[in-house]
Amino acid sequence: MIAGFVVSIFRFSIEQGLKFVGGVLGIGSGLFLGREGPSIQLGATIGQGVAAKLRQTGSDRRSLIAGGAAAGLSAAFNAPIASTLFVLEEVYHNFSPIIWTTALVSAMASDFISLNFFGLVPVLHIPYDYNLPLSQYGNLIGLGIFLGVFGYLYQNVTLTMPNWYAKLRLPSWLDGLIPFLLVIPIGLLWPQLLGGGNAVILNLAAATPALIALLGIFVLRFSFSTISYGSGLPGGIFLPILSLGAILGAIYAQVMVMLGWMPTNLIPNFIIFAMAGYFAGIGKAPFTAILLITEMVGTLHHLMPLAVVSMTAYLVVDLLGGAPIYEALLEKLIRPRMPEHSGVQDRLELPIFEGSKLEGHQVRDFKWPAESLLIAIRRGEQQVIPHGDTLMRAGDTLIILTDRDNRAWVRHQISHLTVATP
Repeated sequence: MIAGFVVSIFRFSIEQGLKFVGGVLGIGSGLFLGREGPSIQLGATIGQGVAAKLRQTGSDRRSLIAGGAAAGLSAAFNAPIASTLFVLEEVYHNFSPIIWTTALVSAMASDFISLNFFGLVPVLHIPYDYNLPLSQYGNLIGLGIFLGVFGYLYQNVTLTMPNWYAKLRLPSWLDGLIPFLLVIPIGLLWPQLLGGGNAVILNLAAATPALIALLGIFVLRFSFSTISYGSGLPGGIFLPILSLGAILGAIYAQVMVMLGWMPTNLIPNFIIFAMAGYFAGIGKAPFTAILLITEMVGTLHHLMPLAVVSMTAYLVVDLLGGAPIYEALLEKLIRPRMPEHSGVQDRLELPIFEGSKLEGHQVRDFKWPAESLLIAIRRGEQQVIPHGDTLMRAGDTLIILTDRDNRAWVRHQISHLTVATP
C-alpha cells in the first residue's frame, strides 16, 4: 500500500521527465548552471504529486508545493532555514504560518536525509584564520556598492539574453545547442572552471589567483552563465550567482590589498561576504542571502559583516531600479498570457506592506481586476468582511477569490499595489 502511494506520487509527465534528463545532461556536461533550479522544481513536483494523491486543492495544495520546493533546495545546499526563507521571501512574499511550517518541516527532513548520504561537512567549507576587525567595516560598504553595480548588470544581461537568442532566428529547440558547443573549448582549455561554481569557490578560497586571472575568470563565467541560462536549458542561477560573487569578492580584496587598505589574510572573509552580497542584490532577498551563506559555510561568526554587505548591495540595486531576478523572470513568463477560465475557484492571499498604494485607502478607491473578488481582509487574528468604505491598513492580508487558471494573472495585476512604493 505504501509502495503504491509512493509510485503514484512519482508519475511524472513527459515534460517533467525531459526536464529532469535535460538538467542532468546540462549540469553533467559542465554548463554554468546550478543544480538548485532542477532540485526546487523536482521537489515542487513531488509536493504537487502528494497534493494530487491526497486530493488537496487551493492553499493546502500550494503549501505542499512550497514544502517540496524548500525540500529540494535544502537537499541541494544543506540549508534548511535559508531554503524556508527563500520560499517565503522570493516566492510567497509573506510569512503565512501554514506555508513556513510546511516548508521548514520539509526542508529539515530533506536535509537530514541528504546529510546521511553526503556527510556533515558544509557545502562550502571555506577555512579562514581571522575574524573581521571593526576597522575593516568601511571596506564592507565599498564591497556592497561594488557588488550592487555588478548585480544590476547581471540582472539586465540575464533578462535580455532571450532577446539575443531571438535575433539568431533559429528554432527555439536549437538554442540549447549553443552553450553545448561553447562549453567544448572551455572544457579543453580550462576544465577547472566548468560546472555551477562550487569547485571554483573552494579553489578561490584555498589559493586566490592573481588579479588579471580573476578578471578573466569573471568575464568568462559571467558571459557563459548568462548564455547557458538564456538558452532555456534546465538549470538554476543560484550557484552561478554565488560563484560570481566569490570572484568579485576576491577581485575587490586583491585591489584593497594592493592599495594597502587591507591585510592579505582577510581575502577568504571577503570571498564569503561577497557571495551573500551578490545574491542579495540580484535576488533582492537579503535575509535568504545571509542565512544561506551562514548555513553553507557552517559558521555564525560572519553574521554582522554578511548583513552589512547584503543590505548595501540590496540598496544599490534598488536605487538603480533593479527588480528581484526571480520575480522579473516570472513576469516575463506570464505577461503574454491572457486570462483563462477553468471554472474552478481558488483563493489568493496578498499582504499589504507599509508605504504601499493600498495603505490608508478604501476598497472602493481602486478598480479591481474583473477576474477577481475581494472576499475578506485578515487583520491580526480576525477576518473583516470588506465593504466599499472599508479602510485597508498596512499588515492586512487581502483574501481574493478568482479562477484557478487565472490566479497568476490576477496576482500580477494586484501585487504592485500591495508592495511599498519608493
